[in-house]
Amino acid sequence: MTAPAEPVTAAPQKKKRGRKSLKDVSDDGDVIKELDKVALDKQYYSISEVAGMFRVNTSLIRYWENEFDILQPKKNRKGDRLFRQEDIHHLKLIYHLLRERKYTIEGAKQKLKEDKKLAARNFEMVQALLKVRGFLTELKDQL
Repeated sequence: MTAPAEPVTAAPQKKKRGRKSLKDVSDDGDVIKELDKVALDKQYYSISEVAGMFRVNTSLIRYWENEFDILQPKKNRKGDRLFRQEDIHHLKLIYHLLRERKYTIEGAKQKLKEDKKLAARNFEMVQALLKVRGFLTELKDQL
């Protein structure tokens, strides 16, 4: 006779390196909501802090800096990037266009080049509508 089989346990999930799949990106829909809740009380933020806020790699932040002219973080003598609140606001807009609206890099550049103020206003309007939607769903759940 053979011994009873051991129960099969799943191997622990390793953190994947590299680019996120579209499924993983779609799960990040709450990043902007969480960023709105965070009080930006510091004058400068390191690139690792900013990458943590957006749940992306630091390399992606550096890539966006190279691609988008509106991102101009300060650099100290050592060369470390120091992001101001204005830079974080620009990153929110870029994140919104690329990850939530699914623009390509070139499409997002074009959108920002055409009318940056209009794109920012649309982004703020979408955020306000999402807050209203959240409030209404909470109200509905209470009924």
